[in-house]
Amino acid sequence: MSESAHSPAVADVDDLVSELADARADLREARERVEAVGEDTLQDLAERYEELDALFGRYEERVTGDGDFQTFIEFQGKVADFTERLPEKCHHRDIFEAVDDLLQQRRLTESDWAKVRDRLAPVRRDVKRLTDRETARDRYRGARAAVERRREDLADRVDELERLQRLGEADLDAPTERLREPIETYNERVTDAFDRFTGEASARTVLDFLATTRSYPLVEFQSPPADLQTYVEAYDAGTETISQLLSYADFSRSKLDHYVDEPDALKRNVATHRTYLRRLDADPLTVDWPPPAAGTLRYRCRELTSVVARVADRVDAEDALVALRDVRDLPRETDYEHLRESAQARAQLGPDERERLASGAVADELAACREAAARLDDVLAEYPSL
Repeated sequence: MSESAHSPAVADVDDLVSELADARADLREARERVEAVGEDTLQDLAERYEELDALFGRYEERVTGDGDFQTFIEFQGKVADFTERLPEKCHHRDIFEAVDDLLQQRRLTESDWAKVRDRLAPVRRDVKRLTDRETARDRYRGARAAVERRREDLADRVDELERLQRLGEADLDAPTERLREPIETYNERVTDAFDRFTGEASARTVLDFLATTRSYPLVEFQSPPADLQTYVEAYDAGTETISQLLSYADFSRSKLDHYVDEPDALKRNVATHRTYLRRLDADPLTVDWPPPAAGTLRYRCRELTSVVARVADRVDAEDALVALRDVRDLPRETDYEHLRESAQARAQLGPDERERLASGAVADELAACREAAARLDDVLAEYPSL
Protein backbone atom coordinates (compact mmCIF):
# COMPACT_ATOMS: atom_id res chain seq x y z
CA MET A 1 0.00 0.00 0.00
CA SER A 2 1.37 3.43 -0.96
CA GLU A 3 2.46 6.15 1.44
CA SER A 4 -0.66 8.06 0.47
CA ALA A 5 -2.72 5.42 2.24
CA HIS A 6 -1.55 6.78 5.55
CA SER A 7 -4.24 8.77 7.32
CA PRO A 8 -4.28 10.61 10.65
CA ALA A 9 -7.20 8.36 11.57
CA VAL A 10 -5.01 5.26 11.06
CA ALA A 11 -1.65 6.58 12.27
CA ASP A 12 -1.60 5.48 15.92
CA VAL A 13 -3.96 2.48 15.84
CA ASP A 14 -1.10 0.14 16.80
CA ASP A 15 -0.26 2.31 19.80
CA LEU A 16 -3.89 2.44 20.93
CA VAL A 17 -4.27 -1.33 20.72
CA SER A 18 -0.96 -1.86 22.52
CA GLU A 19 -1.99 0.51 25.30
CA LEU A 20 -5.29 -1.31 25.74
CA ALA A 21 -3.52 -4.68 25.93
CA ASP A 22 -1.07 -3.33 28.51
CA ALA A 23 -3.92 -1.79 30.49
CA ARG A 24 -5.76 -5.12 30.59
CA ALA A 25 -2.62 -6.92 31.76
CA ASP A 26 -2.13 -4.25 34.42
CA LEU A 27 -5.74 -4.62 35.56
CA ARG A 28 -5.50 -8.40 35.65
CA GLU A 29 -2.40 -8.19 37.84
CA ALA A 30 -4.02 -5.62 40.13
CA ARG A 31 -7.10 -7.82 40.54
CA GLU A 32 -4.94 -10.83 41.37
CA ARG A 33 -3.13 -8.82 44.06
CA VAL A 34 -6.48 -7.96 45.64
CA GLU A 35 -7.69 -11.55 45.41
CA ALA A 36 -4.48 -12.78 47.05
CA VAL A 37 -5.51 -11.05 50.28
CA GLY A 38 -9.26 -10.93 49.82
CA GLU A 39 -11.63 -8.13 48.83
CA ASP A 40 -13.49 -7.99 52.16
CA THR A 41 -10.27 -8.22 54.14
CA LEU A 42 -8.73 -5.30 52.27
CA GLN A 43 -11.87 -3.17 52.44
CA ASP A 44 -12.01 -3.68 56.20
CA LEU A 45 -8.30 -2.92 56.50
CA ALA A 46 -8.68 0.26 54.43
CA GLU A 47 -11.50 1.52 56.66
CA ARG A 48 -9.50 0.88 59.83
CA TYR A 49 -6.35 2.46 58.45
CA GLU A 50 -8.35 5.49 57.33
CA GLU A 51 -9.83 5.81 60.83
CA LEU A 52 -6.41 5.62 62.47
CA ASP A 53 -4.83 8.01 59.98
CA ALA A 54 -7.62 10.53 60.58
CA LEU A 55 -6.98 10.22 64.32
CA PHE A 56 -3.30 10.98 63.74
CA GLY A 57 -4.24 13.95 61.61
CA ARG A 58 -6.30 15.47 64.42
CA TYR A 59 -3.80 14.94 67.23
CA GLU A 60 -0.23 14.63 65.91
CA GLU A 61 0.78 18.29 66.13
CA ARG A 62 -0.89 18.76 69.51
CA VAL A 63 0.74 15.76 71.21
CA THR A 64 4.26 15.96 69.77
CA GLY A 65 6.94 17.41 72.05
CA ASP A 66 5.74 19.48 74.99
CA GLY A 67 2.07 19.35 74.10
CA ASP A 68 -0.93 19.68 76.36
CA PHE A 69 -0.90 16.76 78.83
CA GLN A 70 -4.67 16.41 78.91
CA THR A 71 -4.80 16.23 75.10
CA PHE A 72 -2.00 13.67 75.18
CA ILE A 73 -3.93 11.40 77.56
CA GLU A 74 -7.07 11.83 75.45
CA PHE A 75 -5.16 10.82 72.32
CA GLN A 76 -3.66 7.72 73.92
CA GLY A 77 -7.11 6.70 75.11
CA LYS A 78 -8.54 6.97 71.60
CA VAL A 79 -5.67 4.90 70.18
CA ALA A 80 -6.20 2.25 72.86
CA ASP A 81 -9.93 2.22 72.13
CA PHE A 82 -9.19 1.78 68.41
CA THR A 83 -6.94 -1.20 69.11
CA GLU A 84 -9.39 -2.83 71.52
CA ARG A 85 -12.17 -2.67 68.92
CA LEU A 86 -10.12 -4.60 66.36
CA PRO A 87 -11.52 -8.09 65.62
CA GLU A 88 -9.30 -10.99 66.59
CA LYS A 89 -8.83 -11.93 62.94
CA CYS A 90 -8.24 -8.38 61.72
CA HIS A 91 -5.59 -8.36 59.02
CA HIS A 92 -2.34 -6.86 60.39
CA ARG A 93 -3.76 -6.70 63.91
CA ASP A 94 -0.26 -7.25 65.22
CA ILE A 95 0.96 -4.11 63.46
CA PHE A 96 -1.86 -2.00 64.90
CA GLU A 97 -1.05 -3.35 68.38
CA ALA A 98 2.64 -2.55 67.87
CA VAL A 99 1.71 1.00 66.86
CA ASP A 100 -0.42 1.30 69.99
CA ASP A 101 2.59 0.25 72.08
CA LEU A 102 4.80 2.84 70.35
CA LEU A 103 2.31 5.59 71.17
CA GLN A 104 1.74 4.60 74.80
CA GLN A 105 4.73 6.46 76.24
CA ARG A 106 5.11 9.60 78.32
CA ARG A 107 6.34 11.84 75.50
CA LEU A 108 6.19 11.62 71.70
CA THR A 109 8.83 13.04 69.38
CA GLU A 110 8.98 13.39 65.61
CA SER A 111 11.23 10.32 65.49
CA ASP A 112 8.52 8.36 67.32
CA TRP A 113 6.05 9.32 64.63
CA ALA A 114 8.52 8.26 61.96
CA LYS A 115 8.71 4.83 63.63
CA VAL A 116 4.92 4.65 63.74
CA ARG A 117 4.60 5.35 60.04
CA ASP A 118 7.38 2.95 59.21
CA ARG A 119 5.62 0.26 61.23
CA LEU A 120 2.39 0.90 59.31
CA ALA A 121 4.09 0.54 55.91
CA PRO A 122 2.83 -3.05 55.34
CA VAL A 123 -0.72 -1.84 56.04
CA ARG A 124 -0.38 0.97 53.54
CA ARG A 125 1.00 -1.41 50.94
CA ASP A 126 -1.96 -3.72 51.30
CA VAL A 127 -4.47 -0.85 51.23
CA LYS A 128 -2.73 0.35 48.09
CA ARG A 129 -3.77 -2.90 46.40
CA LEU A 130 -7.28 -1.44 46.26
CA THR A 131 -6.21 1.96 44.95
CA ASP A 132 -3.90 0.29 42.44
CA ARG A 133 -6.84 -1.72 41.16
CA GLU A 134 -8.92 1.45 40.77
CA THR A 135 -6.06 3.13 38.95
CA ALA A 136 -5.75 0.11 36.67
CA ARG A 137 -9.50 0.18 36.02
CA ASP A 138 -9.33 3.85 35.10
CA ARG A 139 -6.42 3.17 32.78
CA TYR A 140 -8.30 0.33 31.09
CA ARG A 141 -11.46 2.41 30.70
CA GLY A 142 -9.44 5.29 29.29
CA ALA A 143 -7.57 3.05 26.87
CA ARG A 144 -10.77 1.42 25.65
CA ALA A 145 -12.49 4.80 25.30
CA ALA A 146 -9.55 5.97 23.17
CA VAL A 147 -10.04 2.96 20.90
CA GLU A 148 -13.78 3.71 20.66
CA ARG A 149 -13.08 7.33 19.74
CA ARG A 150 -10.63 6.28 17.07
CA ARG A 151 -13.20 3.81 15.71
CA GLU A 152 -15.67 6.70 15.42
CA ASP A 153 -13.01 8.84 13.72
CA LEU A 154 -12.39 6.04 11.25
CA ALA A 155 -16.10 5.71 10.51
CA ASP A 156 -16.28 9.43 9.80
CA ARG A 157 -13.19 9.25 7.59
CA VAL A 158 -14.56 6.26 5.68
CA ASP A 159 -17.79 8.19 5.05
CA GLU A 160 -15.80 11.19 3.86
CA LEU A 161 -13.61 9.13 1.53
CA GLU A 162 -16.59 7.23 0.13
CA ARG A 163 -18.30 10.55 -0.57
CA LEU A 164 -15.12 11.75 -2.27
CA GLN A 165 -15.06 8.64 -4.44
CA ARG A 166 -18.69 9.14 -5.42
CA LEU A 167 -17.92 12.72 -6.40
CA GLY A 168 -14.96 11.47 -8.41
CA GLU A 169 -17.28 9.22 -10.37
CA ALA A 170 -19.59 12.11 -11.28
CA ASP A 171 -19.87 13.39 -14.84
CA LEU A 172 -18.01 16.69 -14.67
CA ASP A 173 -19.13 17.58 -18.19
CA ALA A 174 -22.85 17.31 -17.44
CA PRO A 175 -24.89 20.44 -18.33
CA THR A 176 -25.34 21.70 -14.77
CA GLU A 177 -26.52 25.07 -16.08
CA ARG A 178 -29.88 23.32 -16.53
CA LEU A 179 -30.14 23.51 -12.74
CA ARG A 180 -28.03 26.57 -12.05
CA GLU A 181 -29.87 29.03 -14.29
CA PRO A 182 -33.39 28.50 -12.83
CA ILE A 183 -31.99 28.58 -9.29
CA GLU A 184 -30.01 31.77 -9.94
CA THR A 185 -33.06 33.40 -11.52
CA TYR A 186 -35.20 32.54 -8.52
CA ASN A 187 -32.57 33.68 -6.02
CA GLU A 188 -32.17 37.03 -7.78
CA ARG A 189 -35.92 37.62 -7.93
CA VAL A 190 -36.66 36.63 -4.35
CA THR A 191 -33.74 38.71 -3.07
CA ASP A 192 -35.04 41.75 -4.95
CA ALA A 193 -38.56 41.14 -3.63
CA PHE A 194 -37.40 40.75 -0.04
CA ASP A 195 -35.21 43.85 -0.22
CA ARG A 196 -38.17 45.87 -1.47
CA PHE A 197 -40.41 44.37 1.19
CA THR A 198 -38.10 45.22 4.08
CA GLY A 199 -37.40 48.64 2.58
CA GLU A 200 -41.03 49.64 2.03
CA ALA A 201 -43.14 47.82 4.62
CA SER A 202 -43.45 48.94 8.22
CA ALA A 203 -41.23 47.34 10.83
CA ARG A 204 -44.42 45.98 12.40
CA THR A 205 -45.36 44.23 9.15
CA VAL A 206 -41.87 42.85 8.56
CA LEU A 207 -41.48 41.47 12.08
CA ASP A 208 -44.96 39.97 11.94
CA PHE A 209 -43.96 38.24 8.71
CA LEU A 210 -40.75 36.94 10.29
CA ALA A 211 -42.70 35.63 13.27
CA THR A 212 -44.99 33.61 10.99
CA THR A 213 -42.00 31.81 9.47
CA ARG A 214 -41.59 29.88 12.74
CA SER A 215 -44.19 27.52 11.27
CA TYR A 216 -41.84 26.69 8.39
CA PRO A 217 -38.74 24.89 9.75
CA LEU A 218 -37.05 24.73 6.34
CA VAL A 219 -37.18 28.54 6.05
CA GLU A 220 -34.67 29.44 8.70
CA PHE A 221 -35.21 33.07 9.60
CA GLN A 222 -34.10 34.06 13.08
CA SER A 223 -37.22 34.89 15.08
CA PRO A 224 -37.61 38.54 16.12
CA PRO A 225 -36.48 39.32 19.68
CA ALA A 226 -39.59 39.35 21.87
CA ASP A 227 -39.04 42.85 23.28
CA LEU A 228 -38.48 44.32 19.81
CA GLN A 229 -41.64 42.75 18.42
CA THR A 230 -43.67 43.89 21.41
CA TYR A 231 -42.38 47.43 20.93
CA VAL A 232 -43.25 47.72 17.22
CA GLU A 233 -46.71 46.32 17.90
CA ALA A 234 -47.43 48.66 20.82
CA TYR A 235 -45.89 51.97 19.68
CA ASP A 236 -46.63 54.20 16.69
CA ALA A 237 -42.95 54.05 15.73
CA GLY A 238 -43.66 50.48 14.62
CA THR A 239 -45.39 51.90 11.53
CA GLU A 240 -42.06 53.29 10.32
CA THR A 241 -39.76 51.29 8.06
CA ILE A 242 -36.84 49.37 9.51
CA SER A 243 -34.35 51.81 8.00
CA GLN A 244 -36.18 54.70 9.67
CA LEU A 245 -36.20 52.91 13.02
CA LEU A 246 -32.46 52.34 12.71
CA SER A 247 -31.98 56.03 12.01
CA TYR A 248 -34.02 56.91 15.08
CA ALA A 249 -31.90 54.54 17.14
CA ASP A 250 -28.85 56.65 16.31
CA PHE A 251 -30.52 59.90 17.41
CA SER A 252 -29.78 61.46 20.77
CA ARG A 253 -32.63 61.24 23.28
CA SER A 254 -33.26 64.97 23.07
CA LYS A 255 -33.51 64.85 19.26
CA LEU A 256 -35.54 61.66 19.32
CA ASP A 257 -38.10 63.33 21.58
CA HIS A 258 -39.26 65.35 18.54
CA TYR A 259 -40.02 62.24 16.47
CA VAL A 260 -41.40 59.48 18.70
CA ASP A 261 -43.28 59.01 21.92
CA GLU A 262 -41.24 57.66 24.80
CA PRO A 263 -37.72 57.88 23.33
CA ASP A 264 -36.38 55.71 26.13
CA ALA A 265 -38.59 52.84 25.01
CA LEU A 266 -37.19 53.06 21.48
CA LYS A 267 -33.63 53.20 22.75
CA ARG A 268 -34.28 50.25 25.03
CA ASN A 269 -36.03 48.02 22.51
CA VAL A 270 -34.65 49.05 19.11
CA ALA A 271 -31.13 50.35 19.70
CA THR A 272 -30.17 47.11 21.44
CA HIS A 273 -31.22 45.10 18.38
CA ARG A 274 -29.51 47.08 15.61
CA THR A 275 -27.42 44.07 14.57
CA TYR A 276 -30.49 41.85 14.18
CA LEU A 277 -32.30 44.41 12.04
CA ARG A 278 -29.29 45.24 9.88
CA ARG A 279 -28.59 41.59 9.14
CA LEU A 280 -32.05 40.81 7.83
CA ASP A 281 -31.68 39.52 4.28
CA ALA A 282 -33.23 37.09 1.83
CA ASP A 283 -30.72 34.30 2.40
CA PRO A 284 -33.25 32.00 4.19
CA LEU A 285 -35.49 32.29 1.11
CA THR A 286 -32.83 31.32 -1.43
CA VAL A 287 -31.91 27.86 -2.73
CA ASP A 288 -28.33 26.75 -2.17
CA TRP A 289 -25.87 25.84 -4.88
CA PRO A 290 -25.21 22.99 -5.33
CA PRO A 291 -28.88 22.27 -4.62
CA PRO A 292 -30.16 19.75 -2.05
CA ALA A 293 -31.45 16.26 -2.78
CA ALA A 294 -34.69 16.06 -4.72
CA GLY A 295 -36.81 15.15 -1.71
CA THR A 296 -35.41 17.99 0.36
CA LEU A 297 -35.89 20.44 -2.51
CA ARG A 298 -39.52 19.36 -2.88
CA TYR A 299 -40.34 19.98 0.80
CA ARG A 300 -38.35 23.21 0.88
CA CYS A 301 -40.10 24.58 -2.21
CA ARG A 302 -43.44 23.74 -0.63
CA GLU A 303 -42.60 25.85 2.43
CA LEU A 304 -40.96 28.60 0.37
CA THR A 305 -44.10 28.92 -1.76
CA SER A 306 -46.17 29.77 1.32
CA VAL A 307 -43.60 32.19 2.70
CA VAL A 308 -42.61 33.93 -0.55
CA ALA A 309 -46.29 34.42 -1.42
CA ARG A 310 -46.62 36.69 1.62
CA VAL A 311 -43.75 38.82 0.36
CA ALA A 312 -45.00 38.80 -3.24
CA ASP A 313 -48.43 40.03 -2.15
CA ARG A 314 -46.82 43.07 -0.52
CA VAL A 315 -44.47 44.15 -3.30
CA ASP A 316 -46.03 42.72 -6.47
CA ALA A 317 -43.35 40.06 -7.00
CA GLU A 318 -45.28 37.34 -8.78
CA ASP A 319 -42.19 36.71 -10.91
CA ALA A 320 -40.41 35.31 -7.83
CA LEU A 321 -43.17 32.73 -7.37
CA VAL A 322 -43.01 31.81 -11.06
CA ALA A 323 -39.26 31.28 -10.77
CA LEU A 324 -39.77 29.21 -7.62
CA ARG A 325 -42.18 26.92 -9.47
CA ASP A 326 -39.50 26.42 -12.12
CA VAL A 327 -37.07 25.36 -9.39
CA ARG A 328 -39.67 23.07 -7.83
CA ASP A 329 -40.16 21.29 -11.16
CA LEU A 330 -36.44 20.62 -11.76
CA PRO A 331 -36.42 17.06 -10.28
CA ARG A 332 -39.34 16.13 -12.54
CA GLU A 333 -38.16 17.84 -15.71
CA THR A 334 -34.42 17.08 -15.60
CA ASP A 335 -32.03 14.26 -14.79
CA TYR A 336 -31.81 15.98 -11.43
CA GLU A 337 -29.62 13.67 -9.35
CA HIS A 338 -27.13 13.20 -12.19
CA LEU A 339 -26.83 16.96 -12.68
CA ARG A 340 -26.76 17.57 -8.95
CA GLU A 341 -23.89 15.11 -8.45
CA SER A 342 -21.96 16.84 -11.20
CA ALA A 343 -22.58 20.22 -9.59
CA GLN A 344 -21.44 18.92 -6.21
CA ALA A 345 -18.31 17.43 -7.74
CA ARG A 346 -17.42 20.67 -9.48
CA ALA A 347 -17.99 22.69 -6.31
CA GLN A 348 -16.31 20.35 -3.84
CA LEU A 349 -13.46 18.74 -5.76
CA GLY A 350 -10.46 21.02 -5.79
CA PRO A 351 -7.21 20.31 -7.63
CA ASP A 352 -5.76 18.38 -4.68
CA GLU A 353 -8.79 16.10 -4.37
CA ARG A 354 -8.84 15.42 -8.10
CA GLU A 355 -5.14 14.57 -8.06
CA ARG A 356 -5.58 12.19 -5.12
CA LEU A 357 -8.49 10.48 -6.85
CA ALA A 358 -6.57 10.11 -10.09
CA SER A 359 -3.45 8.74 -8.37
CA GLY A 360 -5.40 6.15 -6.37
CA ALA A 361 -4.46 7.80 -3.07
CA VAL A 362 -8.10 8.09 -2.02
CA ALA A 363 -8.75 4.41 -2.75
CA ASP A 364 -5.63 3.41 -0.82
CA GLU A 365 -6.54 5.50 2.21
CA LEU A 366 -10.11 4.21 2.13
CA ALA A 367 -8.85 0.61 2.15
CA ALA A 368 -6.48 1.40 5.03
CA CYS A 369 -9.25 3.05 7.06
CA ARG A 370 -11.65 0.17 6.48
CA GLU A 371 -8.98 -2.33 7.50
CA ALA A 372 -8.17 -0.35 10.65
CA ALA A 373 -11.86 -0.01 11.50
CA ALA A 374 -12.41 -3.76 11.18
CA ARG A 375 -9.38 -4.38 13.38
CA LEU A 376 -10.70 -2.05 16.07
CA ASP A 377 -14.11 -3.75 15.91
CA ASP A 378 -12.35 -7.03 16.73
CA VAL A 379 -10.36 -5.39 19.51
CA LEU A 380 -13.47 -3.87 21.11
CA ALA A 381 -15.17 -7.26 20.98
CA GLU A 382 -12.15 -8.87 22.65
CA TYR A 383 -11.78 -6.21 25.34
CA PRO A 384 -15.20 -5.69 26.98
CA SER A 385 -16.24 -2.48 28.69
CA LEU A 386 -16.25 -2.43 32.48
